[in-house]
Amino acid sequence: MSTMTLKDGSHLFYKDWGSGQPILFSHGWPLTSDDWENQMIFFGSQGYRVIAHDRRSHGRSSQTWHGNNMDQYADDLAELITKLDLQNLIMIGHSTGGGEVAHYLGRHGTSRVAKVVLVGAVPPLMLKTASNPKGLPLEVFDGIRKGTLDNRSQFFKDVTIPFYGYNRAGVKVSEGVREAFWFQGMMGGLKGQLDCIREFSEVDYSEDLKKIDKPTLIVHGDDDQIVPIEASALESAKLVKNSTLKIYEGSSHGLAKIEADRFNQDVLAFIKA
Repeated sequence: MSTMTLKDGSHLFYKDWGSGQPILFSHGWPLTSDDWENQMIFFGSQGYRVIAHDRRSHGRSSQTWHGNNMDQYADDLAELITKLDLQNLIMIGHSTGGGEVAHYLGRHGTSRVAKVVLVGAVPPLMLKTASNPKGLPLEVFDGIRKGTLDNRSQFFKDVTIPFYGYNRAGVKVSEGVREAFWFQGMMGGLKGQLDCIREFSEVDYSEDLKKIDKPTLIVHGDDDQIVPIEASALESAKLVKNSTLKIYEGSSHGLAKIEADRFNQDVLAFIKA
């Protein structure tokens, strides 16, 4: 485990394991690099170098008052990629991390990147607008802000139920998975977590998606209750030129955790193709 000092003096925590072609993982809100532990062990054991960071104001990285926005997240990612001199890179982003990956590619280019995986990702735009009628109304995100501000400990516990589809018939609830989500969320800084809600809900990543010129796998559960598929993956697949859409029937927002074996094998096949 390592920490690097960014240009603004804040610190970015990251893990860098193994050797071989690099795979860089970007986590969702309000989680940390720990959310990717299953994937990091799997792909590391397959001969890949696996890297994951805690986004600023999340996990073990600096809790900053300023800079909790997608431009800065993408620039932080660029600093990490440059520091580690990552080339022929596979970028994998979940949820907010999918927006981070897309915005990095749109802002910094694709010269270091070989392939892209977006899973349960927020692009192109979660917010319902006149031009994006399939999105969610602002009141939904205001509710997330209120829940996080008023009692984030309880809110993080409650949100695990729809996040992992634990409110669906026949789904076995894992209290360990729920507790891991809560623990990761409580490690982060409240100010940065509140700021980040705007970044995953109100930022339009359409132009970023159009700039992706590398093979891209888009994975989404059709029962995702956090990032509904209609306004996200189905639209992203239209905007990314060389994309493959894989829909997991009945799967939740947390499919990479709940269906890790299936997800890992699908990503491995995509990487090797």
